[in-house]
Amino acid sequence: MKLSDDDFKRVQWHSRRGMLELDVLLEPFTNEVLRDLSAENQQVYVRLLDCQDADLFSWFMSEQRPDDKLLAGMIDTVITYARRSFNTDGI
Repeated sequence: MKLSDDDFKRVQWHSRRGMLELDVLLEPFTNEVLRDLSAENQQVYVRLLDCQDADLFSWFMSEQRPDDKLLAGMIDTVITYARRSFNTDGI
């Protein structure tokens, strides 16, 4: 089942990590992409947010990969989105 409006607001809040490197990846992705994902992928994203910031940082900076293939795929999805956004913003 897709995220309800209340669930989406909770996910928005949890996407604010307090670490700038994660915030610039997760907040825009949550606000601009999450609602369009399948229910299954929304749940994978929610699981991703349950991970520790240190792990997320390592995974997003390509230093390591999670053992969970679904989480690894979601990381790739977020990174791909961020790269496209970065390139279209002309920065």
